[in-house]
Amino acid sequence: MNTGLFVIEYKLHGEPKSFITRTKTMRNADAWHWASCDAGLAPIPKLGRPPLKAVSKPQAEKYGVTDVTWRESATLDWTEVSTS
Repeated sequence: MNTGLFVIEYKLHGEPKSFITRTKTMRNADAWHWASCDAGLAPIPKLGRPPLKAVSKPQAEKYGVTDVTWRESATLDWTEVSTS
């Protein structure tokens, strides 16, 4: 089940960073752009406005963003019974 929540991890000048974003789909190119937004290198897209030019991996690396990885967040099962 797609939660629409994605964890993106990256390094900015060697310092580990991570955040969660909500979007319908995620690809590597999207993750590099979102990491650039989180690092303050690119503006965050506004809902309902024309799409912005995405920051590419080479552009991001030029400004210190490296090692971008992403994964879908886990789906929580709130019906699970705790035995503790």
